[in-house]
Amino acid sequence: MRRFGVVAVAGLVALASAACGADEGGAGGTGGGSSDAKIAFLMPDIASTRYELFDAPLFTAKMKELCSGCTVLYQNAAADPAKQQQQANSMLAQGVKAIVIDPVDSAAAASIVQTAQSQGVPVIAYDRPIPDKKADYYISFDNEKIGQLIAQSLVDHLKQTKATGGILQVNGSPTDAAAGLIKKGIHSAVDPSGYKLLAEFDTPGWQPPKAQEWVSGQITRFPNQIAGVVAANDGTGGATIAAFKAAGAKVPPVTGNDAELAALQRVISGDQYNTISKPIKIVADAAAVVAHEFAQGNKPEGKTTLFDTPSELFTPTVVTRENIAEILKEPGFAVKIADICTAEYKADCAELGLS
Repeated sequence: MRRFGVVAVAGLVALASAACGADEGGAGGTGGGSSDAKIAFLMPDIASTRYELFDAPLFTAKMKELCSGCTVLYQNAAADPAKQQQQANSMLAQGVKAIVIDPVDSAAAASIVQTAQSQGVPVIAYDRPIPDKKADYYISFDNEKIGQLIAQSLVDHLKQTKATGGILQVNGSPTDAAAGLIKKGIHSAVDPSGYKLLAEFDTPGWQPPKAQEWVSGQITRFPNQIAGVVAANDGTGGATIAAFKAAGAKVPPVTGNDAELAALQRVISGDQYNTISKPIKIVADAAAVVAHEFAQGNKPEGKTTLFDTPSELFTPTVVTRENIAEILKEPGFAVKIADICTAEYKADCAELGLS
């Protein structure tokens, strides 16, 4: 996940366009390397704008820096695991030296790993792990830690405010192993909290409309009993908030994850209690370094191990109203304060020292 959001910044859009152009044959670089290797960069969906605006352009830029002759072949599966399989097969046919993949379906991606490795092509799992078949490397933020952090932050807030009632838990996709890790982390904070877990839901495909529909049903099922909601990402968090507003009910504290532009605005306005800042540049750069090493015939060592796979896991930061000004003012934060503090949020931004 990432310090980024849905933001129309000309430079980012230009980079994203360049990365999308790699779909048609990739883009070589002008950096200091001398290899002419092709590297596949396969992302899972277009529902989240991060892949087009951040992951792909940042990965491509780092590869250019590392390797003047390397070509990044970028494709997006649009949430279709069969399409992602076809894309991987196409990449192998084009002679890629490494595949970096954020799987649509973590279980289905095992066959991609099997096929690639049978042809001597290493696979780097990116953001989401592939538990059923050992990839050559895994790079991500620590997803279990993300779940624990957002949930513990909410629990602490509920206790501080002496809130009564129980908690709803809106998980991510049941086919996403990273969502499973986030879910595990959430439970590690909610289960011993003393607050009753009223109900939980695994959101198919991380689709906000599905999350909103489920939460709407729980508002009816548990009237005036919902003290807070742990939502696994900003999309499901935003959907949760929309469900309460549509029902004419008071919005309880709701979590999120990804620090998307809309979520940052909701945190500033007080609609959303927290989110998670995960600078995508960190994982994109790390993935490029590892992919380049593999393409050179080297075998990089992991900093840790997850699912029996050499891994590098980064620790994210919880963002609330209390620290959002500090986070947004950090050098290199992807979302511009000017894009967040539009007219609708001007007063709230001024209150937090962001004007």
